[in-house]
Amino acid sequence: MKGLVGRVILGVGVGVAVYVGFTIWANAGQVAGALRAFHWSMAALACVLAAGNYLVRFLRWEYYLRVLGVRVAPRDSLSVFLAGFALTVTPGKLGEAVKALLLRASHGVPAARTAPIVVAERVTDLVALLLLALAGVFSFEVDRRFLVAAAALVAAGLLVVSVDPLAEAGLAVAARLPGVRRFAPKLSEFHRSTALLLRPTPLLLGTVLSTGAWMLECLAFWVVVGGFPGAHVELRAATFIYATMTVAGALSFLPGGLGVTEAGMLAMLVKFGVGLTRGSAAAATFVTRACTLWFAVALGLPALVLYARRKHVAVPAVAPLGAEAAGSPDPSSEPSSDFHADVARDRPPGGLS
Repeated sequence: MKGLVGRVILGVGVGVAVYVGFTIWANAGQVAGALRAFHWSMAALACVLAAGNYLVRFLRWEYYLRVLGVRVAPRDSLSVFLAGFALTVTPGKLGEAVKALLLRASHGVPAARTAPIVVAERVTDLVALLLLALAGVFSFEVDRRFLVAAAALVAAGLLVVSVDPLAEAGLAVAARLPGVRRFAPKLSEFHRSTALLLRPTPLLLGTVLSTGAWMLECLAFWVVVGGFPGAHVELRAATFIYATMTVAGALSFLPGGLGVTEAGMLAMLVKFGVGLTRGSAAAATFVTRACTLWFAVALGLPALVLYARRKHVAVPAVAPLGAEAAGSPDPSSEPSSDFHADVARDRPPGGLS
């Protein structure tokens, strides 16, 4: 837990440094004045919309667990899902894979089986955001290369997972590599889970849910901008800005997209908004990120701590993310010959319930 909390604190520190830098660049006096004039009830509404985003994504998480044949009590499932938000400020949000480690430690579900949910979540998030970006991709003058790169990345990933010969060839190569050989069975199970989650039906349903979820955060961005006196941005422009800059932040692979997302939002607000100075655009960007990114972290960190304590999760099972690689194999993480039957046989280790 100390290691995980340290990562969150590091992310917060990076965020503070980014915002201080942008505040100085945008004129600290203008930013402060804009924040004083802001209607803070709009921030509360934005948080409600962001919470709606989390609720829809939780439904997607539940659906993915059922696709994999994993049954977890709703209370535990929600706690694990929220705990993943604690590591949102990690590159590509891959720190959310802590959800798989929590399920392994508390319910005995192999991590190699549920970690692919994070992959499926990121794929459907990217597809959804690219679809939302279509709201203005042909209407606004911007550099579209990173959107094309994101689409190509998603297509390549789906191709590798969906075409069995490609996947089998990759697994065969991995099985012969000295440093990777012993993980070959886990990689095989990881691939099986990923292939299940990215079949046409789960992919389509996951994308529909993701699109609805991210549209709520686009609305949150639009609401926040409207909370500054005299400021306005069209809903289509707000959707385009938020979606494209979220994609750009993800592709940057910086923790939480910090710096890249804010810079893009600020520049595009000044360009496409009405009544927005550099200072008010910076303030709108900061409030939006507080109501979306940092609101999620604020929910996730206590959820992670409380779940770990309630479930008596041992520190070695959670904190060192590479514990499996360094130590002896975890019997609960070994793949089974029958995927769904193995899920049904899993029992919580160490008396955990």
